Amino acid sequence: MVDYFSDRENGPRARTEQMISPTVWAGLVGTVQALINSAAFGLQFPARCPDGQAICGSDPDSLAAAVIAEMPELAWPLETTSEVEDGFFLQRQPFAPNTLLILDFIEFVYASVAKPNPGKYHDFFSHHHLSFDQQVGQEELRATVNRIFARNGVAFEMLSTGRLVRVLPLVLGDDLRRTVFNTGDRTLDNMLEECRAKFSDRNPLVRREALERLWDAWERLKSLADPSDKKRSIKIILDATASEPSLRARLDAEALELNSIGNSHLIRHSEVNQVPIIDVDHIDYLFHRLFAMIQLILRKQGDPRSLMSRT
Repeated sequence: MVDYFSDRENGPRARTEQMISPTVWAGLVGTVQALINSAAFGLQFPARCPDGQAICGSDPDSLAAAVIAEMPELAWPLETTSEVEDGFFLQRQPFAPNTLLILDFIEFVYASVAKPNPGKYHDFFSHHHLSFDQQVGQEELRATVNRIFARNGVAFEMLSTGRLVRVLPLVLGDDLRRTVFNTGDRTLDNMLEECRAKFSDRNPLVRREALERLWDAWERLKSLADPSDKKRSIKIILDATASEPSLRARLDAEALELNSIGNSHLIRHSEVNQVPIIDVDHIDYLFHRLFAMIQLILRKQGDPRSLMSRT
């Protein structure tokens, strides 16, 4: 089934969850276990027929060894519950490993899976000799993973290459993909492109780096109209962005507030009194807020350096 009645009636669920829950992890584990049972890893980890060495299944021990070697923090067999002490008793509760570890594992599964096709039946050993279609197997896995993520609002998606990427917030994601950075200042363009790439990363630490880099870009943008006087420069830029007095005043207030956020949080400076930004939703909010300001400025005036000729 590609979609469900509730999706057709209400539309898809918002993809905002950036942590993979025990429920989602259990669904992924069930998918992988079904693939193991169907011999879908036989192309990469084959079990061979004793008579002639044709592939007749997959070798779970070889698969396990490869998983443990590449992801030593991931327990095998895959665990979906963990023991938690409750007074004098141990109880099992739903469990999911670290989200980044899960995403690495899914990419490993994609690289290893292939759809098994039964061929000649071997009467003596009561098994089929198998051939494999890796492209079909990978596409079926991709469809299953993306459906599980979509149904649970998980903000990741598997591409046709097998890479997992972050699903950006809807409006911001469209703007990031659509915007062409051509400010007239190559360094600023490169900074903004770096922000775009890092903000799409699935690692929250890399997305935080994108936020820091965006604030660096903001500081550079503010100085383009008059490199010798930043206050005069930002006034020139904002005057060209909005002429209506009420909106112009709000933009001025927003610029001051953005400066305050950058100076008081662990974004532009590293003093011990800076407030760190850890929550991924806060990172998204601040990135969206500053990017909207920068985008408005660039849309309204093109190359900010050309403003000097107008004054």
